[in-house]
Amino acid sequence: MQTMDFFTPIVDDPYAYGQIAAANALSDVYAMGGTPVTVMNIACFDPSLAPADVWAEVFRGLHDKTVESGATLVGGHSVIDAEPKFGLSVTGVVDPERAWRNDRAKVGDQIWLSKPLGTGIVTTAAKNDAASPEELQAAIQSMAMLNKAACEEAMAIGDVQCATDVTGFGLVGHLSHISRASQVRIEIDSASLPVLPGVEAMVEEGHVTAGGGRNRDFVGQRLTVDTSVPRWLVHLASDPQTSGGLAVFSQRPVSGSTLIGRVSEGSPAILLS
Repeated sequence: MQTMDFFTPIVDDPYAYGQIAAANALSDVYAMGGTPVTVMNIACFDPSLAPADVWAEVFRGLHDKTVESGATLVGGHSVIDAEPKFGLSVTGVVDPERAWRNDRAKVGDQIWLSKPLGTGIVTTAAKNDAASPEELQAAIQSMAMLNKAACEEAMAIGDVQCATDVTGFGLVGHLSHISRASQVRIEIDSASLPVLPGVEAMVEEGHVTAGGGRNRDFVGQRLTVDTSVPRWLVHLASDPQTSGGLAVFSQRPVSGSTLIGRVSEGSPAILLS
């Protein structure tokens, strides 16, 4: 399998940025139940705009996460660009008989999520100096975490056929893709959603993302929200994630992940209750 992902800085710390960019790119391989083998870096930056050790820290973050994944860095390409962008092109392998797809959710499956939600909200709040150092650090640690362990835990179960990583389309957006492709109804228990520290207060203070609104517009009438669901949890469920967790569909528990919903019979739809 082949995948590629890169983006502009989401945090100020260059080492953390490199880690997050690498973890995010590697996640697409884990979302299919695969193993990354080789990576090539994608680097866009202007050497004159910051000291060399700043850019070196970004590359060190990329390198360290690649080593942690077990893949080998085999090269890459850089261009001069005033707007920094970093990421990876990843080659991975997967058993075609066991590869996870987004059209294989089955009635009776439970949905297990491996990381807390809210990275878009936290990083937006941080830009407005409305996130504490501890709240921002919790988000950075989550984004920099590889989905390797979550993938391995789900693979060990043996019955998983469907999964996705939760990234820019938010939880409801990515689950909507699976609902439509699999022709099933997906029910999300909003009270069970794992949440990064401080997110509720950040939403109440107005630190939400434009991307979250676009995600809700994209899902449109396929999303039904129960009147009992607090407004901040609606924002959380549609918040675009950077290097989010794996949402795995399984009829058995996935160790290390949180049960957030289930698959039921019905026309393709998402119910947030």
